[in-house]
Formats: sequence, C-alpha cells, structure tokens
Amino acid sequence: MSARLDEMDRKILAELQEDAEQSLDEIARKVGSSKTPVWNRIRKMKETGVIIRQAALLDPEALGLEACFFVLIRTSEHEADWQRRFLQTLRERPEVLEAHRLAGDIDYILKVRVKNARAYDTFYQALISQVKIHNVTALLSMEEIKATTALPLG
Repeated sequence: MSARLDEMDRKILAELQEDAEQSLDEIARKVGSSKTPVWNRIRKMKETGVIIRQAALLDPEALGLEACFFVLIRTSEHEADWQRRFLQTLRERPEVLEAHRLAGDIDYILKVRVKNARAYDTFYQALISQVKIHNVTALLSMEEIKATTALPLG
C-alpha cells in the first residue's frame, strides 16, 4: 500500500534525494515552507516508512571496485531449504549490491561490485561452493550510463 503524499511531501523528498545533508532551513526555503512544518513532515515520513534511512553514497572506483558484473542465475532447486541457504549466502556477501528474483527463464539477477575479474572469480567460486546452482552467466558492465538512487516521485 503506497503512502499518501501531497505536493509538499514530494518536494521535500525530491530535495532529500538530491542532497540529504541540506539543512532544514535550506530545504524549507527551496520548497517554500518554514523549518518546523518541514521537520514534522520528514519525521512523519520516517515514522510511516517512506524514508527508510539516510546513507552516504560512495564512489566505487575511488575505492578500487572498478568491475561491475550482472550475474544471471538459473537453478534447478526450488525447495525452501535451498532458497533459505541461497538468500543467506547473498546477504552475507558484501560484493552483492542487489539481488532480484525474476519471472522468466532466469531465476535471479545479481549486481556484483568487485575490484577486477579475479575478484569476481573468487566471489563466484565461493558462491557455488555454498549453494548448488544449475547455471551462472556473468556479464561485465563496460560502462555505467545511468545510476541513481532517486525514485520518481511523479
């Protein structure tokens, strides 16, 4: 169920998505309100789960994590125990930035960020040693064209 947001809430969220380090005064000025109502709206959006948390966005290349792989996984296992082990394994791997269960021929897709191909192979070997996987296809991203954490607020 989606939250009921008015235009002011959307403006505040847009500002926070752009730069969550802005002061309340700055946000209030940009959205045409005052500090206290903006603070109250932000607090309410946190309480209702619209705002989950605030975090710093890091440059992966500055940290030496230059290789981004999209990993397509097919499995012949669909039992609850296998799925529990698989999901636990993914949650424990810091290289896995995203994991999605899919409809269609591919069961899962992972976004994996590592230093290089050798580091990916280390990740891959660890993954297949922990859970049985029918087929794995790794696709190396040659260039990131668009990356954002900002959600459309339309």
